[in-house]
Amino acid sequence: MRFTFMESLCDPTHYRPLAIAAEEAGYHSFGFADSIMYPRDSAAKYPYLASGEREFIGASPMIEPFVLASTLAGVTSRIELVTFVAKLAVRNPVLTAKTVSSLAVMSDNRFHFGVGLSPWPEDFLVCDAEWRNRGKRMDEQIEILRGLFSGDFFEYKGAYYELPAIKINPAPSAPVPIYIGGHSEPALRRAAILGDGWMHAGGDKDDFAPLLERLKQLREEHGTADRPFRIYVISMGAFSPQGIEQLEAAGVTDVIVGFRNAYDPSTQSMGVQEKIDALSGYAAAMIQQ
Repeated sequence: MRFTFMESLCDPTHYRPLAIAAEEAGYHSFGFADSIMYPRDSAAKYPYLASGEREFIGASPMIEPFVLASTLAGVTSRIELVTFVAKLAVRNPVLTAKTVSSLAVMSDNRFHFGVGLSPWPEDFLVCDAEWRNRGKRMDEQIEILRGLFSGDFFEYKGAYYELPAIKINPAPSAPVPIYIGGHSEPALRRAAILGDGWMHAGGDKDDFAPLLERLKQLREEHGTADRPFRIYVISMGAFSPQGIEQLEAAGVTDVIVGFRNAYDPSTQSMGVQEKIDALSGYAAAMIQQ
C-alpha cells in the first residue's frame, strides 16, 4: 500500500513544513485540491457531501495547485506531488500541458496530475469555457496533454479542439501520470479508457466498493485491465492494519489520509505542529512498520 497525506483549505504557511514532515515520515505523496474562485450566488451543490454544502470552500484559503506544487517541489526531494483534483475542464489544454510539463521537469518527474471536471457552472463561466459537453471536451484535453508530453510535434483535430503541429520544450523525461477523479459513470469510463488511475473523492461513508467493481468491469470491457493503474481512496479503513489489508484486497493501491475535517472551517485553528505530530504518529504506526 502507498500513502498520501492530504491537506488543503488551510493556512498557506503550513504547506512547506507539512510537505517536509510528510517526506521525512515516509509518505509516498502529498495531495492538494483546486478551487479557482467562490461565487456569491450559485444553485450548485457539492456532490461529495450528502448535505450538498459548499460554504467550506468559500470560508478557507486555497492556493492555486500548480503554484503550490512548484513551491513544495523546491523544499522536498522524494515525495510525489499530486493534484486531487485539478479542474482540467475549465483550463486551456496547451497552457496546461506547458505548465504540467515544466512542473514534471523541475520536480524530477514527481508531479502527478489528478484531474476532474468541476461541479460549479460558474467555474466555466468565469474561465470562458463551455459548460455543455464538458466531459467530452475533457476527453480531448487529456489526449492533447498526452500528445504534447511526448516532446514531439503533435497536431490534433477533434470535435472541440484543433491544433496545428506544435511541440513544447522541455518535455518530461517520463510520462506524467494522469488520474481521473469523479464518481459518475462517465468519470469511471474516462478513468478506465484514458487514465493511469482513479481518485475516489470521499463522501459521508465508505461508498467506493460498487465504484471499484464498476471500474473493474469497464477496464475489462475496454481492454485496459492489464495496464498499470493506481486507485486512490479516502477511507476510515486506512487507520487500522486490518482495514489496510481489506483495501489492498479490494484493489486499492493508494490511501489518502488527513487528520482534520477540511470541510469544517472551525478546524482552521489546528496548528501546524499539531498536524505534523498527527501525520508522524500515523506514519510510525501504519507506514514504518
